[in-house]
This record gives sequence, structure tokens and C-alpha cells, in this order.
Amino acid sequence: MFLRADVGSLLSGPKGIGPYIRQHFLDTTFRGLYHANGFDLALLIPYFVVLILLAGYGVHRYILVYLYYKHRQKRTTAPAAIFSELPRITVQLPIFNEQYVVERLLDAICRLDYPSDKLDIQVLDDSTDETVDVARGLVERYAALGHPVTYHHRTNREGFKAGALAEGLKTAKGEFVAIFDADFTPPEDFLLRVIHHFTDPKVGMVQTRWTHINRNYSFLTEVEAILLDGHFVLEHSGRARTGLFFNFNGTAGMWRRSAIDGAGGWQHDTLTEDTDLSYRAQLKGWKFIYLQDVECPAELPVEMTAFKTQQARWAKGLIQTGKKILPRVLRSDAPLHTKVEAWYHLTANISYPLMIMLSVLLLPAMIIRFYQGWFQMLYIDLPLFMASTFSISSFYLVSQRELFPRRWPRALVYLPFLMALGIGLTVTNTKAVIEALIGKQSAFARTPKYSVVSRQDKVGATKYRRRLGWVPWLEILIGSYFALTVYYAIDNENYITVPFLMLFVVGYWYTGLMSLLQGRFSGRVSATAHSKPFPVGV
Repeated sequence: MFLRADVGSLLSGPKGIGPYIRQHFLDTTFRGLYHANGFDLALLIPYFVVLILLAGYGVHRYILVYLYYKHRQKRTTAPAAIFSELPRITVQLPIFNEQYVVERLLDAICRLDYPSDKLDIQVLDDSTDETVDVARGLVERYAALGHPVTYHHRTNREGFKAGALAEGLKTAKGEFVAIFDADFTPPEDFLLRVIHHFTDPKVGMVQTRWTHINRNYSFLTEVEAILLDGHFVLEHSGRARTGLFFNFNGTAGMWRRSAIDGAGGWQHDTLTEDTDLSYRAQLKGWKFIYLQDVECPAELPVEMTAFKTQQARWAKGLIQTGKKILPRVLRSDAPLHTKVEAWYHLTANISYPLMIMLSVLLLPAMIIRFYQGWFQMLYIDLPLFMASTFSISSFYLVSQRELFPRRWPRALVYLPFLMALGIGLTVTNTKAVIEALIGKQSAFARTPKYSVVSRQDKVGATKYRRRLGWVPWLEILIGSYFALTVYYAIDNENYITVPFLMLFVVGYWYTGLMSLLQGRFSGRVSATAHSKPFPVGV
């Protein structure tokens, strides 16, 4: 009774709260407290803890949007100065079993506008299939035409991508190092637009924005593009403009060689070696620049399992990096707001296990809360759901408005499916996060790319297709569980929760069924589609 009396006295003070509203508020709020048994509390306490934690990460998205707009005048465009004499650049191209895209990659790299006597191109090939012969033949062909390109093949794959990059640095001649993954096609002026930002001796890395050459290939690639746009527009820009730590994305960027060496070099104890090195370098005092206006096109995964593999690798790698780096960040002399942002950045994928917990608790909590009164659900549960989930919609909608001022409303069609896809990834990414937390190591799982750009292109390289075992079946099972919660909500006239619950149904069923059915309806690539030994027109 003391608790109820205390709250009542607090509410009686402000003007404008009538006796009826005050009494209704108190009755509905504490009805559950008086009548809840131990079983109800055992469900409701973790339910609200999960919701509050998810809401915290949701509010963080709103803060990034705020920072983006607050500091928009600090957008980096032109460099402060220009080199009187261009420095030497080494371009590193780490590849692994990329026979379908390596030709396109080398064609783009050899078209880069930069003096050839100031440029070195390293093809760092860890391949174990036909890519070895294809890549070696391409390098020999381009070298014969006068391009400064060399071929480096490893057979042990020690350290995976990080190991290949470190091995390449042993023979690299450049003061600066540009890195491109196999599916990227940088524009001809890329190096010239980036290099002059290093006239500031404090700058250690410059990251550019990814764009998407197959954005319109399918519904999946459209949603993937929006997801990445949110990261590259709001997260990177919001952090960079505010002076917070942000990360190199592993490709489409350039490093100062001394920044890599001074931060301890490439290390392969995490799956996100790029983020690991980024934080170590910034803790050493190096300044990072993000160029939102410099675009570097790349190919999006066109299959669900490839997309899941990519997302799981990033989720696991960020948690691994958080375990490794966050103690150093928190002990550093960095400002408090930088430490807080680093915490949210590196622990964000904890939201996936939290979503699994929410999935388990949602139906029983809904039943308990329904019998405690709909008004409670309206003013307590609904705001928490809004903060934890609908912040995603606003976050990605803003990024589309920034990139496409005239046609951004079309993104509204994709937002419900974007939210559903994020929910559908929870099983795969939760598994990855748990493995990271318990210290289970795994190999670097590449994201297969097939040089699929237009809707007419078909995927045919089934040997690169990964299977996810029991995961798709579990996703379908969870989706069916949420279909049951939708039925319960409708049967009890709790209509306000149905749209939210449908996101869970669609998300889990979509990711599960797409994983099981991928390739069933796509044709094989013709035998000659990707078999040309050398670039056309060379």
C-alpha cells in the first residue's frame, strides 16, 4: 500500500490531472501487481527487461539521426589541400574463389586514373578453385599491356582476409593502401578524389560510400540496399561529423600505411578485422574521414543464404571486436560520449538474442497483460514497442530521403518488409552472437557473388551455395508460433497488436522459405556466361 500511496501523492500534485483519470491510471497500473502470481512475474519481469533494452537501442537510432542533422554543416567534401606531387599508392585486391567477378574487378581497377609509375596493384588470391587460373591469366594479360599488377597466391589461408592483406603489405611499395573486395567496381576518378584528403598528416583512413549495381535485381536486393544505405548515410555520417569513432568497412577505402603499422597491423582474431583495426588506430590518435559523396558500386548478395552468411559474419565479428576492444576504449582518455557511442556500436547485435527472448515471451505476456487491462498495454507496452521497432523505419526512411530526394517515398513500400527481414535474421545472427560470446572461433565465410546485375541474369554457381541446416526449419516453426499469436490477438479483439505480430510471421517465414527454396526457380547460367578468360575489349 505504501507504493500505491506514494505514487498517488506524486500524481496529485500536477495541475490538470483530474480525480477520475488519476484513479483509473492507478487502478490499471497496479492491478497486475496485486493479482499477479509468481508465474506471471517470472514472465513479465524478463519481458519488460527485454523490451526496455531493445527500446534503448531503438532510441540510439533516433540519436544518430539527430546527430546527422545537427552536424550536417560538417559534411566532408573537398580536401583541405592538394598534394603537389602525387604519392605512391598500393591497391590491394583480396579474393577467394571469385571466378565470376574477378574479371570485372580487374577491369575496373586497371581503368583507375592515376599515374602508373605511382601505382602498384596486388591481386591477393587465396582461392582453392578455378579462380586461381582465371585470376593468374587476367593478371598476366594486364601486366603485358603495361599495367602495374602482380599476382600473389597463398595456399594456407592463414588469417583469411586479414592474413592476405598483411602478407601483401610485406611487398607493398605504396605510402597509402587502397582496398577493394572482389565485387566492387570503383569509378575511374576514385583514387584522385580520395588521396588528397591525406594532405592532413593526422588522417589515417578515408572511407567512401558503397552503392549497389544490382539494387533493382530483386525484392531482396532492394531491401538489402536500404539497409546498407542507412549504415553508410546515418551511422557513418552521424559519427564522423560528431567526431566519434567509426570504422573502415573492409573495402572501398584507403589507409595510410603508417596508420596500419602503428596500430598493430592486420590481426585475425575477429571476423571483422576492419573494425578491429579501425578502433585500434583511432585509439592511437589517427583521424578518420568519411566521404559520403564519393561512391563505390558493389554487388549485393542475391540469395537469402548468402545474405544470412554475410550478416552472421558481421554480427559475430562485431561482438568479437567488442570483447577485444571495448575494455581499451573504456580505459582510454576518449570523451565519455565517444565511449558511449562505441558501446552502442559494438554491442548492437546483442539485440538479436533479445529478439529471440521476446519471441518466446510475447504470447504468454500478451495473455497476462490482456487480462490486466488494455489500457496498460496502450500506455506501457506500445511506447516500448514503438521505440524498439519503429525507430528502424524512421532511421532507414531518413537515409532514403537524403539519397533520393525526389523518389524516396517509394521506400515506404519496402519498410515493413525491411523490418520483417531484420526480425527474420534473428535465429542466424543469435547463433553467431552466442558463438562470439562463448569464444567459439570459426572460419571467415565469404559471401558468394555471381556477377548478377540485371533481372535477366540468373544464378548458376550452385557449388558456392551454402546450406544452413536446421536454421530455416526453426525459422518456419517460429513464424508458425507467431501466426498463433496473431490468431489469439484477433480472437480477443486485440487488433492493435496484429500489424506488429504480422512482421514476425512474415519475417520468419520469408527467411526460412527463401533459404529452403533458393535456386529451385532460377535457371542455370549458360556455359559461356562467365567463362571468358580475359576482359572484353582488352
